[in-house]
Amino acid sequence: MTSAVVAPTVETTGVPDLKGKTAVITGGSKGIGAATVARFVQGGARVVTSGRSQPESLPPGVEYIVADVATAAGVEHLAARAIEVLGEVDIIVNNAGASTAYPGGVLAIPDDEWINDLNINFLAAVRLNAALLPAMYANGRGSIINVASAVTLSPPPPMLHYAAAKSALTTYTRGLAAEAGPRGVRVNTVTPGNVNSPGADAIRLTLTAAGGNGPEAGGGSIPLGRKGEPADIAEAIAFLASDRAAWITAGNLVVDGGQVQAG
Repeated sequence: MTSAVVAPTVETTGVPDLKGKTAVITGGSKGIGAATVARFVQGGARVVTSGRSQPESLPPGVEYIVADVATAAGVEHLAARAIEVLGEVDIIVNNAGASTAYPGGVLAIPDDEWINDLNINFLAAVRLNAALLPAMYANGRGSIINVASAVTLSPPPPMLHYAAAKSALTTYTRGLAAEAGPRGVRVNTVTPGNVNSPGADAIRLTLTAAGGNGPEAGGGSIPLGRKGEPADIAEAIAFLASDRAAWITAGNLVVDGGQVQAG
């Protein structure tokens, strides 16, 4: 008989791998975004982050911008303020994302939900990169990490609008990497699996209540025996953002405890 795996306490590390770097991280008020902000600060980076509402607390020195990056105006505001605060931006982490599960299936997803998911999960990254990339190109350096989702690898019908938007993001990442690489800018994707975070927890509850068992519902087995923690994903993002990943671009780092491969 095998014993259950006990999830370790996942803590962000204090490795100074981002010392002297400046970063813009979207969706930094909770979950993966908050863990990434904390990891970058511990790594020595200066950070500007954003969200739709002001969080209760942030690591010391982090500049928080209230901005809805699902809108073009929100992205424009964030980009302008980030340049004011940081001067130059070395790293962009497009983490902001959201969706609503529709247990009734694909035909139950309203038209406006398809548009909303494209805006927050795909076009927010496209717009922010477009605003900040010209300066990266001029400087001949930079790193962009776009955060996708394991639903792209096995799309559940109730989340097809979300999976389609995140799939667009991964395709966009590969194409942008081809253009940006010769100009000194690396572009990669991090694809999280089942992670304990407010957004993912809400989706899992909805799908579980409706009898769903897609990746977001946590229905598949995870070889490493537990769901992920936000810090698991933050470590992957920090690695790809840092100079330790200097020869990695157009990559897609799946961080899911082995769930998709095992399925």
